[in-house]
Amino acid sequence: MKNQSTQTVQALIGGVVAALVLLIGFNSFVIINPGEAGVISIFGKAREGALLEGIHFKPPLISKVDVYDVTVQKYEIPAQSATKDLQDLEASFAINFRLDPVNVVEIRRTQGTLENVVSKVIAPQTQESFKVAAAKRTAEEAITKRPELKQGFDEALNERLDKYGIIVLDTSVIDLSFTEEFAQAVEDKQIAQQRAQRAVYVAREATQKAQAEINRAKGRAEAQRLQAESLRVQGGGLVLQREAIEAWEQGGAQMPNVLVMGGDGGQGGIPLLFNLGQFADFDAQDRPAPEEVSPYDEESPLEEETPLEAPSPLEGEPPVEEPTPTSPYGDFQGGGDSPLSEPAQPSPVR
Repeated sequence: MKNQSTQTVQALIGGVVAALVLLIGFNSFVIINPGEAGVISIFGKAREGALLEGIHFKPPLISKVDVYDVTVQKYEIPAQSATKDLQDLEASFAINFRLDPVNVVEIRRTQGTLENVVSKVIAPQTQESFKVAAAKRTAEEAITKRPELKQGFDEALNERLDKYGIIVLDTSVIDLSFTEEFAQAVEDKQIAQQRAQRAVYVAREATQKAQAEINRAKGRAEAQRLQAESLRVQGGGLVLQREAIEAWEQGGAQMPNVLVMGGDGGQGGIPLLFNLGQFADFDAQDRPAPEEVSPYDEESPLEEETPLEAPSPLEGEPPVEEPTPTSPYGDFQGGGDSPLSEPAQPSPVR
């Protein structure tokens, strides 16, 4: 009996020792997964050297490993500031960052957890960086030059977070807003600018239309000048005469209603064209109306006049020859313009 109890106690002690060995063995190693970094603390004190991905030994029972996520993290952080012209500006930023695995030991000592890193480091530094970037620009520049505002904010934020072991990968401006009064003023200014641009466009269009009309008028004037110049060159008068003859032939070879006077086709002169119909109208207008004769007035017969006889020639003198009537328009046998009809013979004197 005594031997059996001794064996039982030894077995229990062996089991306990084995359990302790297994427990200590499992507690002596830690596995760090990809995207993580660990910090060993012995009796509450962080030991130098971060634990990167893989299996690592640690002192059993007296040590603790804090694991940090070193992958990309995203947080939305609001910010407020005043611009250079003292306009209130509100913004909301999306910050993409990650922790530097090499500096997780310092983060463990100064900040503790990742939540503390966001609330105690990233959020305040985002606010200060936005103030620095906004104070260098007016409210209008913050709107019209938004990429430059973001660039200034990124530079200030990277400089501030780098010393904390925080790597900023990217930032995005989610929202950028002003006060209602300033927004209304900006809207009114944009409307005024659009109206001014519209007025400039209308004035430019009117100028272009006027210039087009001027160009067309110049074209017509140039065409008329060239046409007149072509009539001044040698043979221009002959061209007009030929066109007049062709027009008369097409009209049935009738007496032309246009009289061509002057102008030597061979010398480049331009003939003068007159519409005979117009002269007939003018003559009819200038001619006085005939006087009306009353039917009660008796007409006295005209006394017959005895024709005078020519004196007989004296003896010894040759007979006087009567002069041959001549045309008042001169002799047309020598050339010149086409002869007109012969004048009527003078009536005898009564």
